[in-house]
Order: sequence, then C-alpha cells, then structure tokens
Amino acid sequence: MKKILSFSITLGLFAASLIAQDLPGCNIYLFKTAMQDTTLTLSDPQFLTVFNKGGYNNQPAFLNNNELLIASAGPRDNQTDIYLLDLQAKTRMRMTRTAESEFSPKPTPDNLYFSVVRVEADADRSQRLWQYPLDRQDEGKPSFRFLRGVGYYHWLDKFKVALFNVTSGNSNYLSMADTRDAAIANLSPNVGRCFGTSPNGKLVFVHKINDENWVIKALDKNSLETTEITKTIPGAEDFVVMKDGAIVMGKGSRLYRYHPVKGKKWQDVADLKKQGITSITRMAVSSDGKLAIVNGG
Repeated sequence: MKKILSFSITLGLFAASLIAQDLPGCNIYLFKTAMQDTTLTLSDPQFLTVFNKGGYNNQPAFLNNNELLIASAGPRDNQTDIYLLDLQAKTRMRMTRTAESEFSPKPTPDNLYFSVVRVEADADRSQRLWQYPLDRQDEGKPSFRFLRGVGYYHWLDKFKVALFNVTSGNSNYLSMADTRDAAIANLSPNVGRCFGTSPNGKLVFVHKINDENWVIKALDKNSLETTEITKTIPGAEDFVVMKDGAIVMGKGSRLYRYHPVKGKKWQDVADLKKQGITSITRMAVSSDGKLAIVNGG
C-alpha cells in the first residue's frame, strides 16, 4: 500500500467497547528530550496529527526511532484503523482497512508484526489480541483464539504478554499469557491501562488498590515477584519508562518525573499549556528519547 497524504510537523472492557460516536477528540504531539544534570528537558515541539485534528488520534507506539504507530479515526469514520507515521518523510501509511476497530498498536518483539486490540463484530463485541505482518502480506491472525476480554496489553518477550484482562463480572486483572500454549494466569486485580518495561526487564504497571491509593509496581515475569516503586501522581495512570529507568507521568498540562534510584520523589518537569496541551494521557518514548504525547482521550 502506498503512502498517502503528508502531515504537517509545525479501552470495564477497553473503556467499555468504544464505538465511533463515543471516540473523544485527541491529538498527538512530539518532543525531543534530554537530561541536563538531573533535569529532564523538552524541546522542538511538533504537532503530528494536524491531518486529523478534529478526530481521534491515540495510543502512539514507536516502531523505531523514526516511525510511529497510532490508532486513528476521522470525525465521521465508523471505526478506527492503524496508521504508521514516518517522522522523517512526514507521511502516513494506512496499515489496516477493516470493518472492525483496531486499537493499541504495538510492534511485536520480533519486529515482523504489529499487534492490536481488535473489537470484533460479534454480538459480544469481543476484544481479541491480533497481529498483522508489517509488510501487510496477509490479513493477520488472533494471537489467542479464545481470549476475548483484552483491554490493553504489553509484550514481555516474543512469547509472553501482559494483559489488562476483563473477566466474568467485568472485573479486570493483570494477567500473563503465553502464545505457545495459550496458558493464562491472573495475577493482580484492578490494574491500570498502561504498562512499561524497566531497564532490568521487569513489567511496570499501576495497581489501583482503591480510589485514593494508586501505586506503581514492578513484576518479575519469571518469579512473578512484585515490588512497589512509588505512588502515582494523584489521579494519573498513564506513564512511560525512560531509557535511564525514570518514570514520566502526565496530569493536565504538566509532566512529572520520578527515578526509582535517584531523587526518590516526583519532579515537576514541564508545563505544556503553551503548546496547547491541557490534558495529557497516553505517551510513548523512542530509544533515542523522542516523546510522543496524546492531548485528550
């Protein structure tokens, strides 16, 4: 499929099974980051989704340092599809064109596929984890045939995946599943929608113990031992883990940074209101320090 259009650089159950008319307007911005002494700095703000600024643009994930996967839907679209933004060529490529909605694109660990949460057209609006080849040579396949309550997910290695898994009774669990035998283990209830990986390979997630007590934790995928890192910024659940192991969270227009070893407290990093960002939600970071931020959603 050829690249289309240029862009100007100047999911209860997946949030209760979003449908097109319920999709919030949201946009994606890009910044370069750097450390100056102990302070995280942001520079070179870029508005990535001017091509669809009145629509839904969410859940960015870096395929590499110069390509970004997003879920997107225009204001009059009936479902979301996945697009690939080339940050150097300033182009976008449509990666899916289905009658069903796909959300939360991520590259698989082998870099041969990208995975998504696909909201299917059956009576239950099943949400399965699918994967599609990056070369788009076939129509993809479900990663797990019978697992139908996937809200969010995070690859731990080429076989194991952490899931925000909605079970019977609309309870959600942090679950771990294995593509080799479809085995699944429910590990912790009431988790947040965001996952990350620490530099030592542990899964980083938010445990919502109660309405007032949200805690960031780390899980060893082999021993399943869990350790507490710190409390979240109050009311915030979206974060990224930076290359140095620091955690960056957003709330409103502000970004905050916490390093588990250095500092031991949240540092107010930046106020992005002047860039038009007033409601930071999802984020993604590249290996060379580019930070994608969703405003709204």
